[in-house]
Amino acid sequence: MGYRDADTMAFSVDTDVVLECKDVSKSFTVKKLAGNGPAGAHDRRGPILSLRMLSPRWALPMERVDAVRQVDFAVKRGEIFGILGPNGSGKSTLIRLIATLLLPDKGEIRVLGLDVIKERLRVRRLINRVSVEASFFKKLSAMENLTYAARLYGIDMKRFRTSAREILERLGFPAGRLHEPMEDLSRGLQQKVAVARALLSSPVLLLLDEPTTGLDPVSKKEVQDLVLEVRGTRDTTVLLTTHDMQEAERLCDRIAIIDSGRFVALDTPGNLKRMVARDGEATTLEDVFFRLTGKGLIVPNGEEAWEVGN
Repeated sequence: MGYRDADTMAFSVDTDVVLECKDVSKSFTVKKLAGNGPAGAHDRRGPILSLRMLSPRWALPMERVDAVRQVDFAVKRGEIFGILGPNGSGKSTLIRLIATLLLPDKGEIRVLGLDVIKERLRVRRLINRVSVEASFFKKLSAMENLTYAARLYGIDMKRFRTSAREILERLGFPAGRLHEPMEDLSRGLQQKVAVARALLSSPVLLLLDEPTTGLDPVSKKEVQDLVLEVRGTRDTTVLLTTHDMQEAERLCDRIAIIDSGRFVALDTPGNLKRMVARDGEATTLEDVFFRLTGKGLIVPNGEEAWEVGN
């Protein structure tokens, strides 16, 4: 299993499989939008589902929709495993299931052999998550938010301040803004704080749900460099969802393509490109994505498209 080193706050892992998902499924009760509703209610493929609270006049009757369907995969120690899919395909739902924030309807998820349902508190000590909608105490500063997270994880406070500053410096976070309220920071700077917060606990499994969304090209590269560094120096395993094909190719050892809740392909970036290649034609990951899903990547409002019903 894994154990926490009292001095380094790092985990040592003596198993080759860090994450295992077997026949995992999850569905929601949802409302499908119709009419000339708010922005993002439609894309070129027709109605989508929205997370926002909407006026009943835009809502059709409730129905069950499969967000994740019979997903099977395993992630090995030290691997960076990517998941690519259009909005609403189930990427973020799968991340939340692994993070113990949702319960699967069917199947089994294990982190270092621990069942995420039966042993969720132990699992939470081994993982951390960065999401595109990271939450903070907006009136508090970046350092105050990180201090709160450090205390929550029982991190030694003397080491915390040095570690937090080192991580933020690696991410290009301006030292002079450490004590400004989060609400005064740009979306990009807030996301850097979210990445730093996740790395403070030296997780065995780092869940990155579109971690570089909203970052400029320089900041995006800084986050990517740090992910590679953390994998190399801290023996961290990474599960990454992204819409950035270059990011996926640069970071991921293997990539799964998810569409309508199912994995439609899973292999190395090189093998995926060879799988869809046509004679005499250079193939990119974007080509793989379009040919396997037949869909674009972004809907107008840029959201994952699930609304959970009552």
